[in-house]
Amino acid sequence: MSLYLVSGGAGFIGSHLVEAILGQGDQVRVVDNFSTGKRENIPVSVEVVEGDLADEGVARQAVAGCDYVLHQAAIPSVPRSVKDPLGTHRANVDSTLQLLVAARDAGVKRLVFAGSSSTYGNSAVLPKREDMRSAPVTPYALQKFVGEQYCQMFTSLYGLETVTTRYFNVFGPRQAPDSPYSGVISLFIKALLTGKSPVIHGDGRQTRDFTYVANVVDGVLRAATAEGVAGEVINIATGGRISLLELVRAVQLVLGSDVAPTHGPARAGDVKDSQADIFKARKMLGYDPAVSFDEGLRHTVAWFKAST
Repeated sequence: MSLYLVSGGAGFIGSHLVEAILGQGDQVRVVDNFSTGKRENIPVSVEVVEGDLADEGVARQAVAGCDYVLHQAAIPSVPRSVKDPLGTHRANVDSTLQLLVAARDAGVKRLVFAGSSSTYGNSAVLPKREDMRSAPVTPYALQKFVGEQYCQMFTSLYGLETVTTRYFNVFGPRQAPDSPYSGVISLFIKALLTGKSPVIHGDGRQTRDFTYVANVVDGVLRAATAEGVAGEVINIATGGRISLLELVRAVQLVLGSDVAPTHGPARAGDVKDSQADIFKARKMLGYDPAVSFDEGLRHTVAWFKAST
């Protein structure tokens, strides 16, 4: 039986990882400062270290005795990073470095870092491949890229095995719709459930590789134990893309709503198109997205309905 640390385990993706780890018969510990995570997302049987990972003592306490670290803790918002680059740097870079040092010193077998497709920037080339040059255009994207670089450096310099899993617009149950920084699918669902017009920033023709959270959980857990992947950066997504206009129509169809969207100004730092090449994940991890976008959207809407 292995002991996994999930940083940010009270959050959206982290809490799904916690459930999956328990489901496979392993032990799990959570470290979270609860700035965005929710206590009710964590089963009562799970050990919790509460605190800021940018503090050395918290990081060392969290990793003690752990076999694997799944580093999900972050402020995962492009607009928020534009508004608050200093605060998001502490959450996204300082915390990552402290955790890497603590994991190295504790003899952790492997750390899996939650990367982001935003590091690809605005390249017109699709799909996005891991060997493409990174070109971050926002503080958040740069912070995630720095995290990747630190991970690879710790592998080559200190021998700590790390893997970066690059996420592409993850969605699903428990994704908070209560902030302007929330994921667009949760915002659209909340608006339409309450009879309000969902707001599209820009013309709505921008495309995204929306990925259901169960696919991400599968990819991350594979990355934690797969052989021959130390130091790698691997896309975890579905390999498709739809526009925000198509997304609104899909949510309207599932909800049976005819409330039309409204358009607001484009957001600073938003890339035009995003789509993952997942060949590397298939080859190195045996990963294959089991849940389609349409199925994932139905599950997500059902959860929102049950939660309201």
